[in-house]
Formats: sequence, C-alpha cells, structure tokens
Amino acid sequence: MKNDFWDPSKEHCAVITGASSGIGAEFARLLGAMGCFLVLSGRNEEALNKLRKEIGKDNCVVIPADLSDPKSCIDLYAKSKKYSPDILINNAGFGLYGEFTETSLSKELEMIDVNVKAVHILFKLFLKDFTKNNRGYILNVASTAGLLPGPLMSTYYSTKSYVIRQTQAVYEELRRRKSAVHVSVLCPGPVSTEFNTRAGIEGFMKGITPRYCAAYTLSKMKQNKLMIIPTAKMQLATAAVKIAPICLACAVSYTLQSGKKRIE
Repeated sequence: MKNDFWDPSKEHCAVITGASSGIGAEFARLLGAMGCFLVLSGRNEEALNKLRKEIGKDNCVVIPADLSDPKSCIDLYAKSKKYSPDILINNAGFGLYGEFTETSLSKELEMIDVNVKAVHILFKLFLKDFTKNNRGYILNVASTAGLLPGPLMSTYYSTKSYVIRQTQAVYEELRRRKSAVHVSVLCPGPVSTEFNTRAGIEGFMKGITPRYCAAYTLSKMKQNKLMIIPTAKMQLATAAVKIAPICLACAVSYTLQSGKKRIE
C-alpha cells in the first residue's frame, strides 16, 4: 500500500518518546524540519522544553511522562489524541550491565516496564487508531542486541528481542490485511548517546552518531522497510548471527560485552 506519510501536501503529527536526548531528539529535529507537528515526551521536562524552543514552540508540544508507569503510557496516548497523530516513534528505553545474579532486580523490572510494557501499550493503542484511519507509521526502536543472546546484559537483550518479534508479527498482520499503516523496527548497533552512561558502562566500540542513525532510519521508513539496521558492518554481523550455532553466538557476545568497563 502507498505510504502517504511522506506526502508534503498532508499535515502530519509525530509522537516521539525518549525525545529529550540521543536518537529521539534527532528524530524530533529532522521530522520538525520536514514540517511535522511534534509531541515530545520523556522524563526530562527541562531538556524537552529546550528542544521545543529550538524547533519552534508553535510546531510542537511537550508531554512529560514516566513510561515505567503503565498509567502514564495511557495518559500520554490520551493527551496526544487531540493532535491527531499519524506517526509514533516508540523510542524510550535503557539498559543495565552486569551478571544476572548481581544486577538490581528493581532496575531490571523498571527496564522491562519501559522497554517492553511501555512499547507494547503505546504500539497497541496508537495502532488501533491508525488502522481505523487506514493511515500512519509506527517505528519501534529496538537494537541489534535483540537478535542474539546477551550475557552481561541479558535482560536488556531480552527486552529488545521482544520488541523485534512483536513488530515483525504485527507487520505480517497488517500486510495480510493490505493495510496502509506501516510498522518498522530500528535495530542499531552502538550509537553515541547517553545509553552507556545510564547502563553503567563505558563502551569500547565507537558508535554512529544519533543524527546519522535517525536520518538513515527515516530514509528506510520512506521505503516501508520492516527491519532497519544502520551500517553495512552491523548488517553483516546480524547475518552471521543467523547462521552461527547458539553456543558460539553466546561466547562471542560475552567476549564483546566483557570488553566494556563498568562505571563505578
């Protein structure tokens, strides 16, 4: 089906979670430059308002939300409805580093709430509206981490696997219905954001810039791509994972993760 999101003759509204920094903020800048009205959400209200001022106060609104609380997810959806959104960038999420027996249970549960529950709730609520209108685009932000096992970051990897499989399944449902609503899942490798700091680690692999990641993703969204993996290097790595024995994939993943330095 034709993707009319990219038709400049139409008015568009994008809801972006995790918009206060990193990839989310770059999506906001790029979509704002395209003429989209923006609903910016995240925990850091000060950073969101600063971004709104940068983009233009008439072109966006700020709705702060703690997406670890399901009620806040539903509230964000309800408050966004009056702006008639036709695109959702489901971007909020964070990670946690360490062996499973040593990491904080409360932090892991919070991560599951944000990375899985919040993504699921917003995906479902916005998609129901989009399918009624037979128009819209949803991008769920996952990670190449979701394509393989992740010793030393096992919960994070597992949450991103959920996001990938959920998006793939819904994509097929929409395809079978010949729906004009499109869904994609972004699976970047390392990106130079605040992610590592919040996860409590210092990365040893140089990441792509958030700007490049967001721009590349938008170019693939125009093509209605399901799986979006920036950089040829990560595309080759994910292809190799598919054919590697699971024990080898675990061993390689552990070696890569153990090269990171924990921030005390």
